[in-house]
Amino acid sequence: MRYAFFILAFALSTGIAAAAGQADIEAALKAQGYKTWKTIVLDNGTWEVDDAINAEGKQFDLRVDAKTLKTPQAIPE
Repeated sequence: MRYAFFILAFALSTGIAAAAGQADIEAALKAQGYKTWKTIVLDNGTWEVDDAINAEGKQFDLRVDAKTLKTPQAIPE
């Protein structure tokens, strides 16, 4: 048990476990009202989402911080 705690503490302190996974970013996009998207790619600590379509049917390219999953920077197309 102590070893598992040590490994988790090490991972968090080094940032290994800090980056969100693909399922996390998809859940965050849905929570923010995006219905569909074409591709999601992690690039230098930022998720890049191509052709995301929101509830109003507007299309955007998005950049989302991989650690915080903050509201994305939307770039209208």
